Amino acid sequence: MTTAGRSISPRTSRSTCCEPRRPCWGGRCLGSRAAGRHVADTMGQSKIAVFRHLLDGDEGLARQANAAFEQTYSDLVRRGRATPIPGAAELLARLRESGVRVALTTGFAPPTRDALLDALGWRDAVDLALSPADAGGRGRPDPAMLLTAVLRLEVDDLRAVVVAGDTRSDVEAGLRAGAGLVVGVLTGAHDAATLTAAGAHRVLDSVVDLPIIG
Repeated sequence: MTTAGRSISPRTSRSTCCEPRRPCWGGRCLGSRAAGRHVADTMGQSKIAVFRHLLDGDEGLARQANAAFEQTYSDLVRRGRATPIPGAAELLARLRESGVRVALTTGFAPPTRDALLDALGWRDAVDLALSPADAGGRGRPDPAMLLTAVLRLEVDDLRAVVVAGDTRSDVEAGLRAGAGLVVGVLTGAHDAATLTAAGAHRVLDSVVDLPIIG
């Protein structure tokens, strides 16, 4: 979902922490510079996986923090804080009118994903939308969501698949899946140098520039 909708940044709940004014969970600081770097580096990945890392593998705390994060994010979406990248809806319509099957993948859980789709009015704008839960719990950079999309949409040649995303994890997942074209876009978390270093075949200013690729 990162390629076509602007991101919003909810805060996790706070609890007693050794670092005042920084978000914490279970006594662990989630607002340190190291935590911030990890969050930035792992943009696009499964949110629960990110919390597992930040909370030292404590599954119970990770699930609690993730649930609070997803609820806060969903609340922000329902209050109108999610807006599409200009031209994204028109791009989806053009792609589908030309016979291209469109799948969206996201690191969010299905309820948050569906809240985003509803807020953007995209329920019927795509053929498929997947979360890690739809692919055995395996989020990016694992290619499981992409391969699940390929199977569900009955694509018989991975060379015909184009993957576009705004994070290093998107690019890595596309390459691992064997997609014919993996495109980085600059409307999200990571810059051109990061996307190129990850192996993107092309880097575009926006996902809406996809149709210009020949």
